[in-house]
Amino acid sequence: MTQPTLFICQSCRFSEHRSENQPADGAILLEQVKAHQAESLSEIRVQPVGCLWDCGRACVVAFTAPNKPTYLFSTIPTESASDLIEFAEKYTQSKTGNVTYKQFPERLQKATIAKVPYVR
Repeated sequence: MTQPTLFICQSCRFSEHRSENQPADGAILLEQVKAHQAESLSEIRVQPVGCLWDCGRACVVAFTAPNKPTYLFSTIPTESASDLIEFAEKYTQSKTGNVTYKQFPERLQKATIAKVPYVR
């Protein structure tokens, strides 16, 4: 079975005025998620991507797995790593991948933009 994956846009920036020599907000979020994941023993694979195409609304992430819907979250604060790991655990533990809105961590309730069904 293929492992569930959390894609994190590492080029996301909350501000266009941020210096190019500073890490992007997405890159900061990625490092924080990796650190939290090591502590939580989460089964999800964390995969950085160059862009998730919602550049005006950083930070952007997507959760996906075979035979499960894909969740896309946008406008996620960089301090949301523990929320993403919490959602990842619920997503991974669900046989169908369906996680009710009420089960989302509070920060993710404010950030959801899509749930894409899977195709059989």
